[in-house]
Amino acid sequence: MIDIKSENELKLISEVGKIVKLILEELKAGARPGVTTADLEQKAVEIIKKSKARSAFQGYRGFPGAICTSLNEQVVHGIPGNTRLSPGDILSIDVGVEKNGYYADSAITIPIGDKVSGNALSLIEVTEKALRLGIEKAVEGNRLFDISNAIQELAESHGYGVVREFVGHGIGKSLHEDPEVPNFGRQNTGPRLKSGMVLAIEPMINEGGYEVEVLSDGWTAVTKDRLLSAHFEHTIVITGGEASILT
Repeated sequence: MIDIKSENELKLISEVGKIVKLILEELKAGARPGVTTADLEQKAVEIIKKSKARSAFQGYRGFPGAICTSLNEQVVHGIPGNTRLSPGDILSIDVGVEKNGYYADSAITIPIGDKVSGNALSLIEVTEKALRLGIEKAVEGNRLFDISNAIQELAESHGYGVVREFVGHGIGKSLHEDPEVPNFGRQNTGPRLKSGMVLAIEPMINEGGYEVEVLSDGWTAVTKDRLLSAHFEHTIVITGGEASILT
């Protein structure tokens, strides 16, 4: 069942969303060559603690990190550690936070240093644009897969692969709620969107094929062809007009 959030619930989710946004802004500013992904996690942990919130990821189904850091061919669920960022890398950072019983979730992909290839920058640009186009379709009265189709059409028009195994989701009182929000689908199908629905829309787009596999750590998903992947995400609420971005 797809939950419709009250005004008070939306206020609480919005407050969490501001914490998520702050974390991503700080991590983006600090992600440079020589920094480790564990350094970025520590910064996120400090902000979460100062905000009197908690990581939505730490311990979730056993996940060991407070955030997800996915490098280059890693699609999602990369575990922060001693890996140092290098010039030319691209890094996806996924942050989920809970406070007062409500959740928000957001992700960005950023270039590291000044040696990032044109192909990598194009992938990042298209993936971020795909998120924007998906959000534009998140309007009361539209169908859920209108969002999915907008993302898929743009990505595939550039020859990119759209990840199937991982999808967006409803969010609010839990990190993952109904409905699932795939990044592929047929226009004008799926549940009707209603005001008060809160969704985490998150295109995961691969430079090559859409196939992925999970590494031996049980978490880190990588592209099967080991080409690059990018990931962007916002938590949004459906309204009578343009969707409101909460992160």
